[in-house]
Amino acid sequence: MDWLEITVNTEHARLDRLCQTLEDLGVEGLVIDDADTYAEFLEENRQYWDYIDEALQDRIRNVCRVQFYLEDSEAGRREYARLAAALPEEELLTRQVRDEDWENNWKAYYRPIEVGERLLVVPAWETPENPENRTVLRLDPGLIFGTGAHATTRMCLAALEPLAAGARVLDLGCGSGILAIAALLLGASRAAGCDIDPKAPDVARENAALNGVGPERFPVWTGDVLKDRQLQQKLQGAQFDLILANIVADVILALAPAVPAYLAPDGRFVCSGIIDGRETEVMAGLERAGLEILAHRAQEGWHCFTCRKQ
Repeated sequence: MDWLEITVNTEHARLDRLCQTLEDLGVEGLVIDDADTYAEFLEENRQYWDYIDEALQDRIRNVCRVQFYLEDSEAGRREYARLAAALPEEELLTRQVRDEDWENNWKAYYRPIEVGERLLVVPAWETPENPENRTVLRLDPGLIFGTGAHATTRMCLAALEPLAAGARVLDLGCGSGILAIAALLLGASRAAGCDIDPKAPDVARENAALNGVGPERFPVWTGDVLKDRQLQQKLQGAQFDLILANIVADVILALAPAVPAYLAPDGRFVCSGIIDGRETEVMAGLERAGLEILAHRAQEGWHCFTCRKQ
């Protein structure tokens, strides 16, 4: 089925009232773009990223609009006429759009990826050729970060590959679970993960199950390891041979002082998500936290460090 995309341009001060009016008229599935709310969200969450898409910022600057969709049919056009009559003060801009499977179209761009010397990261719905007999990691990330395509994830996977055998692993900010699951497939004895996103544990567990890994080998929790007392109690006294953090520079700087307490003697801390321009600052922060930098990888404007306790 094809659709009519209806756009109503407005102002921030009128946005709530317009949405309520449309809902009162029976319109469902409103898509709201509001530059003011976007700017406020960025400001309130600045600590969670170093990179913001400038093209996206340019597209949304000064934009305030509401969109919704009607069937591109006789019934849909009658509904459009009814709404236009009920909203004489508004200009309803109309565009025809083709029917799409919005939930699944992104999958066309997610392909098998060779990482490091041994791994092949494979979308859960693919059955690829594997002539090199690489270790296959099946993944369905859904809406959670971590497919193996991004440079930060690839560098972490390459860094953990020679460290995984027999290791006890902690993945801080585990996302889709890709790093911890990779470590387990490469011979780690056990892994644990945590993430502040409440969706992450379910996604990570589902991905673990895709790879034959049960919850007894890979427990995953929601929480902030720096602030969540319950999570801290679960980790209290634990010693990990390998700690992973593929996050952003500010979070890594905050985490660094806590890492040595969780590292086993001669354990390793692998951190990534550090954009060009922040690497020197992060190096200094890691060293202040009592961590010795053993390796520094750089790829596509991002940086990854492997460290141990000094």
